[in-house]
Amino acid sequence: MSSSAAAGSSGPKAAEAGELLFAGVTDWTGVGRTEKAKLTPDAKAEKDATYPDLSLPTRLEAVKDIDFKIVASGSASAHAIAIDVDGQLYTWGRNENGQLGHGDLLQRNTPTVVEALKKHKIVKAAAGKQHTVVVTEDGTSFAFGSNKNGQLGTGNLKSEQETSPVKCLVQDATDVACGAEFTVWLTKKGVWSCGLPQYGQLGDGSDHEYNAKASSVQLVYEPQPTPKAIAGLNGKKVVRVACGNNHTVVSDEEGSVYTWGFGAYGRLGHKTPKDEWKPRKVDFFSNRMALPAGSLITAGGAFSGCTAVGGQLYMWGQIKPTGEAWMSPAPVHDLSGWNIRSMDCGSTSKIVSADDSCISFGNATHGELGYGPKGPKSSANAKKIDALNGFHVIKVAAGLAHTLFIVDRTVESEELEKLPVFQPTRDVEEGAAAEEGAKGKRKAPVGKGKAKAEPPAKKGKAAAAPAPAKKGRGKK
Repeated sequence: MSSSAAAGSSGPKAAEAGELLFAGVTDWTGVGRTEKAKLTPDAKAEKDATYPDLSLPTRLEAVKDIDFKIVASGSASAHAIAIDVDGQLYTWGRNENGQLGHGDLLQRNTPTVVEALKKHKIVKAAAGKQHTVVVTEDGTSFAFGSNKNGQLGTGNLKSEQETSPVKCLVQDATDVACGAEFTVWLTKKGVWSCGLPQYGQLGDGSDHEYNAKASSVQLVYEPQPTPKAIAGLNGKKVVRVACGNNHTVVSDEEGSVYTWGFGAYGRLGHKTPKDEWKPRKVDFFSNRMALPAGSLITAGGAFSGCTAVGGQLYMWGQIKPTGEAWMSPAPVHDLSGWNIRSMDCGSTSKIVSADDSCISFGNATHGELGYGPKGPKSSANAKKIDALNGFHVIKVAAGLAHTLFIVDRTVESEELEKLPVFQPTRDVEEGAAAEEGAKGKRKAPVGKGKAKAEPPAKKGKAAAAPAPAKKGRGKK
């Protein structure tokens, strides 16, 4: 989900669960580090063989026979989440603060069931930079990982991290989204938030800033560990929520869109880079442009988006790594006429499932756009993922340098068998500290698995034309 992997439905009736696919980074320790490891050619070759980038949508050996219905990650998240048809929660990836919920700091390289939640049916999940929050069928919310800024919503800061699930104070939750270090819940009684308030992303009218000392100009931001209702949305029935690193987007049942938090690059859609400390309606989506029922919303590292009238995708913020930011919502013409079913954004990537295709675009670093080893690494324009042509992609989610897909097994089942399969050489290993990750050092593996290399791209699948426009469907 974003941090929200929101999904709607359109088109013919199809399966609601299917096989989990993955694209992007498998080097969870090293991804996103500001300091890169300096490796000899031999060491780099060994590292790349052990932790390959998966540039095609890839089946995961450990869970390829399990039916999943929900996937989630976040624009700042180096870990991933999947929920199966029975409501069992699986997590994997970086775990330096216990954000995987397994009661330890061991990194998981394959999806692993969170044993402490096996008695619960999980229906929603979201990931922050170093924390995870889930919602059960009865509206109970659990969280784990870093609590340095109170983002777990437990009401206290006594423990800076929780490696096992703890109950949040929020009651009757219906959905949840996580920013880098904050959390936002939808409940039957309104919208609640907690965590880091630095840019006003909690929506309570303040950034909680104060001087650390009376004689100092050092500014700090008081964490908010107790979830509080966002007064600016009182009386509004909010139905969708998504969080970027430091901003939030919601939509209500009347079709209005509200944003708040960090405003740089126009990610709030108000024609100005100003931060907003309270929910502010995006004027563009008022009156005739109000969002219809079932519309989707999304938020990435520095941008936002939603589907509006006619299913048209609109985006705003720093959409491309170069050039001017979109200070107010504008249509993504390449996707005009597509029946968008699910969409999500990573730090710089965008992923959309529509009709019998899956489409991605943005700046990528580890093959997360799914174009294959012979395809482009990044794409400024929306481009089909050729390996998934003909597939019914049920859900998508995007995180830091990785993308998750759920595909219908009953559609193109023969083609599914042709996709690469990945099993890491190390299923579980000790999590390296940040400085160790930067230096390229790793702890000894705790568990081992079988290694399978990614096969080459299928002939003719990697270099298709970038524009995914449909004939007779409003091609730009």
